Amino acid sequence: MLILLAFIIVFHITSAALLFISTIDNAWWVGDNFSTDVWRMCDTNTSTCMAITDEFNEYQSIQAVQATMILSTIFCCVAFLVFILQLFRLKQGERFVLTSVIQLLSCLCVMIAASIYTDRHEDLHQSHGYRMEVSKGQYGYSFVLAWIAFAFTLISGVMYLVLRKRK
Repeated sequence: MLILLAFIIVFHITSAALLFISTIDNAWWVGDNFSTDVWRMCDTNTSTCMAITDEFNEYQSIQAVQATMILSTIFCCVAFLVFILQLFRLKQGERFVLTSVIQLLSCLCVMIAASIYTDRHEDLHQSHGYRMEVSKGQYGYSFVLAWIAFAFTLISGVMYLVLRKRK
């Protein structure tokens, strides 16, 4: 039982780490001489970065991705704290339903963020606000990590729903 508990905790912390990295790191869309994320665009040749502001055509889409990724990370961290509290407060045989619901909300938020970015990426990278041509890029590892975090949060949310407290 202790090994299962350790696995669940490590799995949850891994999910949170993936969410933090995918939200913060600058690699949602990358090219030969640039990288961009939901916060800024960086020119790797000159090592300069430019914040993504409301001068971009699809700024509302970027804000939606920003908000849902932040919410996802917050929900994942709150779910971990609730899980720790429920370990000590639940009676034997009860399920971790509250933790599961919060973790599934995290899953929903990261899915919404990655889906919006997937759907709007062509319009996002055609904006005239960029100083350089960014339309000829590809999805970066932060974008991939966001989808992996979606799978991890979904699995852990279902795992908490099935899990019962034992001695």
